[in-house]
Amino acid sequence: MLDFLGYTFYFYSNENGEPIHIHVSKGKPSNNSTKFWIKRNEIVLEHNKGNIPKSDLKKIQKYICANRAQIVNRWYEFFGF
Repeated sequence: MLDFLGYTFYFYSNENGEPIHIHVSKGKPSNNSTKFWIKRNEIVLEHNKGNIPKSDLKKIQKYICANRAQIVNRWYEFFGF
């Protein structure tokens, strides 16, 4: 798990059939998380169930983009690829 601005970044173990993505929530992991797809050339907001403010979403998206390689590597390690 990563942490940025008090937000926690994590994967759910039952979602390895989906494309690479990361969940974000304030503090502990939550069912009301925000989800970003991590595509080859872009980071796409899938949904914002965590109701993260737009100003923070932009910062989080930039953070994910800047740390994309590390997140993707952790995804593959997490799911055993």
